[in-house]
Amino acid sequence: MWFLILGLVLLVTKIAEVGPFADLGWVWVLAPFGLAVAWWAFSDSFGITQRRAINKMDERKKQRRERDIKALGLDVRRERRIRVLRDSSRAKPPAADGPPPPPPRRDPRI
Repeated sequence: MWFLILGLVLLVTKIAEVGPFADLGWVWVLAPFGLAVAWWAFSDSFGITQRRAINKMDERKKQRRERDIKALGLDVRRERRIRVLRDSSRAKPPAADGPPPPPPRRDPRI
């Protein structure tokens, strides 16, 4: 993108014959356009452009999901805390004191 902007600035100053750019050769004026084409070919062939587009789309998807969850009245931060606590409890080794006590029983008549 910077090559394109530089090329446009050089082209406008060459056509308007501003200062030292009036005597500048056309090769130097048009070189940034060639560099821009070369950069785009390189970035497309190595997937740089596609990766940037995918990352941008994933970020927009994440923001949209969080916005919709908040609009539904759900607390996103609460869900993250619960997920972290759940994951950390799974990672803990069982206590060496013996089996954990059974959960309290509920009275079915209540």
